[in-house]
Amino acid sequence: MPVTPPDTPFQMQSWIDGRQLAAAFRSSGRLHIPQFLVPAGAQLLYEYLAKDASWSLVVHDGKAVREAQPAIRRQFPQLDAELASVAYGSAPERFQFLYECERAPDGPAERAANPTPLNRFLDFVNSRAFIGFIRQMSGIDSITWADGQATRYRPGDFLTIHNDFQADKKRRLAYVLNLTPLWKPDWGGLLQFINAEGNVAEAYTPRFNALNVFTVPQLHSVSIVTPFAQALRYSITGWLRE
Repeated sequence: MPVTPPDTPFQMQSWIDGRQLAAAFRSSGRLHIPQFLVPAGAQLLYEYLAKDASWSLVVHDGKAVREAQPAIRRQFPQLDAELASVAYGSAPERFQFLYECERAPDGPAERAANPTPLNRFLDFVNSRAFIGFIRQMSGIDSITWADGQATRYRPGDFLTIHNDFQADKKRRLAYVLNLTPLWKPDWGGLLQFINAEGNVAEAYTPRFNALNVFTVPQLHSVSIVTPFAQALRYSITGWLRE
């Protein structure tokens, strides 16, 4: 398992202890950890996402992810509206989403060749320190690595109810690092957990520098961002895997 490079800009806050958080996590299979990173690292990520990231637009076509990459979006500006129409038209009947993303490579060598703050953060979540913390907190010792992507939700973007399970992916936990400095619950974009009766059992507002971790499978969604939201909802999301 790789060790975090000594020059990494990302460190967990010193008070965070997986053993102390274990009971709270295991009682519900999810946890919201505020102020997770040392602030300079969270600020670096936010500035990269707000200024320098290259965003694809993604929807689900019923079988797989359909992605419009940045160059295609620039060439065909009408494509955003067409994909939004697909998403809104199918969302009432099946799993669907609409949001922007920038993916981080799974391979350390590919990340090293393009050391953006996002790719360096993926090195951090694959480090001995972070994986060890996750194992202590969750009790899942089989977790060995993590994937990840940056996401940006604009007004109208959403993610409908699903549980993240895919047998071949070996996902054990999902994580979300929230990176919008100010966010109001009225703006939507809440990470919602759905119980067996179809009710929202719990919801997390995307507070800046808060890490959300939850078990897979677990029903959840991201509520639609409202038209009057005064910010874009930035985060880094992924799965911790065997």
